Amino acid sequence: MTNTIADVEKADTIIVIGSNTTENHPVLSSFVKRASLKRTTLIVIDPRKINLTKYAGKWLRQEPGSDIALINSLMNVIIKEDLHDKKFIADRTENFEELKKIIEKYTPEYVSKITKIKPEDIIETARLYANAERGAILYCMGITQHTTGTDNVKSLANLAMLCGNLGIEGGGVNPLRGQNNVQGACDMGGLPNVFTAYQKVDDDNARAIYEQKWRTTELPANPGLPVTEMINKAAKGELKTLYIIGENPLVSDPDLNHAEKAFKNLDFLVVQDIFLTETAQIADVVLPAFCFAEKDGTFSNTERRVQRVRKAVKAPGQAKPDWKILCNVASRMGYKMDYQNSEEIFKELAEVTPSYRGITWERIEKVGIHWPCPDADHPGTPILHTKAFTRGKGLFHAIDHAPPKEMPDKEYPFILTTGRLLYHYHTGTMTMKSEGLNELAKECFVEISKNDAEKLNCKDGTKVNVASRRGEITANLKVSTKAFDGTIFIPFHFAKAAANRLTNAALDPIAKIPEFKVCAVKITANG
Repeated sequence: MTNTIADVEKADTIIVIGSNTTENHPVLSSFVKRASLKRTTLIVIDPRKINLTKYAGKWLRQEPGSDIALINSLMNVIIKEDLHDKKFIADRTENFEELKKIIEKYTPEYVSKITKIKPEDIIETARLYANAERGAILYCMGITQHTTGTDNVKSLANLAMLCGNLGIEGGGVNPLRGQNNVQGACDMGGLPNVFTAYQKVDDDNARAIYEQKWRTTELPANPGLPVTEMINKAAKGELKTLYIIGENPLVSDPDLNHAEKAFKNLDFLVVQDIFLTETAQIADVVLPAFCFAEKDGTFSNTERRVQRVRKAVKAPGQAKPDWKILCNVASRMGYKMDYQNSEEIFKELAEVTPSYRGITWERIEKVGIHWPCPDADHPGTPILHTKAFTRGKGLFHAIDHAPPKEMPDKEYPFILTTGRLLYHYHTGTMTMKSEGLNELAKECFVEISKNDAEKLNCKDGTKVNVASRRGEITANLKVSTKAFDGTIFIPFHFAKAAANRLTNAALDPIAKIPEFKVCAVKITANG
């Protein structure tokens, strides 16, 4: 997030797009709801009538996969009505004229045909955001999990810069991270093309620092593979070994039939996890690890706050901390890794990570610090880009709308979108061990509108088959006011009726994220 969670309450207008916040981020959603109950105008943009719409002053229901067209249209109105922040644009951005050219055609009337949103609603929303002294944007995987995911995010950045809503309290472009410590994992180099703090692996200067610290001259300058491309390589027989830590791809990956074939092609699979997941069950070696409550260390949350984590309970059996397992494996492979504890590791990472350099365990004993924190006297940075962007001036990107890779047709007439429920988390590795949560959300379902259910001659609770070009599942129909004609929703948690047997593995060309949020399906009664 460019801003903090608490900062959300200082916004005059909040746009929540592609985020079922109350179910996916229930704690953070309390800040949004509280703001809306006070003075803030809340705008929700989502294909489903999610619970957060109850608090919204404005709800726009867009066709799945039409976000760029909608955002471009908002900017079209803002520029046409002279509501943009000319001083911010002149002082702190570049490439504005190119943006203006591309959004000229995205009139509300034109975009209404793409998004199915009324032109007057687009105009009203544009005015609400542009006229706000402080406007915040919150988004999640409903924006990123598309083949245009990177461009969706860039478009939101365009909108925020257009109105001068970056570098200020109550503003910002704020991604809500999908899992605990995803931010920290990325900060620590858990991406194929960077070291810690997003330093590129092909940067000779950055690589030299790590090589000196780690006593080697063999760090590769070529980026590795993202997860999605690893699976494709395995399917082709070009990748023969996988070491998986804390993931369960045989439920969470798209086009699961393809993923299962890829895993069968492997010669050696190692899974390091806290439970015997669906993926761990087929592994050659399973390494039992500590869970969050069994170890010391740090988490970096969605607002970039680095926080201490302390051991609360003793781990069972032969389980070990993740870092000890990795050190043992590395040492047996010929590179000795020997640390005394988590604090020693943190001290090292702070030395080689510019944005963490001023953070110590003593400083975050009670309260976390927002990175970047470049030195020991620095208080941390709750709000990014207050004076300048990382690259200097903010760059407007001229982006055209592109449809999803798979659209409904006569054979597959429905759009499927997937997501999470309040009661379960990701693939249910932990939450499905709880009887109470399983009672609240027992099994998979197919959320559908009343009109579509009647067209199928199916009632609420009817068992139906849902098929795409990639696979088929069986689940109970759930007629819901959240759903709209032509679009169905299936939660992806449930392995027995895995939504990802249906989803499309087409990738965003830059981020390599799959298009989980849009694919074409058909529905038939089961028997």
